Amino acid sequence: MTTGKREAGDGKRDKVGSSVDGWVAGARPATATSGTAENPFFEYLLRLADDRLVLGHRLSEWCGHAPILEEDIALANIALDLIGQASLLLKLAGEIEGKGRSEDTLAYFRDAIEFRNAQLVELPNGDFAVTIVRQFLFDAWDVLVLERLTAASNQSLAGIAAKALKEAKYHLRHTAEWVRMLGDGTAESHARAQRALDDLWPYTAELFLRDAIDAEAVASGSGVDVESLRPRWRQTVDQVIGEATLTVPKDGFAPRGGRAGRHTEHLGRMLADMQSLARAHPGAAW
Repeated sequence: MTTGKREAGDGKRDKVGSSVDGWVAGARPATATSGTAENPFFEYLLRLADDRLVLGHRLSEWCGHAPILEEDIALANIALDLIGQASLLLKLAGEIEGKGRSEDTLAYFRDAIEFRNAQLVELPNGDFAVTIVRQFLFDAWDVLVLERLTAASNQSLAGIAAKALKEAKYHLRHTAEWVRMLGDGTAESHARAQRALDDLWPYTAELFLRDAIDAEAVASGSGVDVESLRPRWRQTVDQVIGEATLTVPKDGFAPRGGRAGRHTEHLGRMLADMQSLARAHPGAAW
């Protein structure tokens, strides 16, 4: 994709910037949805943090509503893990940005267009099968990402990844076991799990899209080439899905745009709830 910027009244186009996997670097000023950024590492950290913040909040919505008490506690603990990881990543992002924004400011005082999470994690919880299948698909990807980030050149990011990896491995074991039980359980649980997998599968493609932000992070030694993770991710997913007697859907239309601030309507509604207290009492601390 190539593009140029026209200044009002000058009748000329600026020189088009270089392209990285379809994204143009330097062809236009950074905007919330342009796919470029003045501070690529800050943008990259937001992607890592927002995935976890949004998904953690989604899981927290199950508190008091899970099908059994043990799972109610398990989902709450996974939510706390993800939100804790997001807090550390947002704190680091604020330091990298250098504008004095704290992790709380970044979490509660950005609008939906400024969030950089994949669309998969912002989707409504649906029934228990939807939540578990979504979490499993993310966990299988997350473990691979964190494994790579433990070797990041940025030591703070490497430390966060090392801690988070231990938690992510537990998350994956937990959700993989639930996928097996749901898929190879009753006719009803099998049907619900297959329907969830069919509905969520298209959104997984975005996890493996690579743009200029990713390229900058990889070149700096503090990023992950997500495209290269797909074979290992599919190996894990295919194995568990097969053991669950479910069928992996065929690839087709793949929604995308979350990494550049283009989201479903569900994120705005979720943020209205998540951010309501902080926005009602700005500057409050406890």
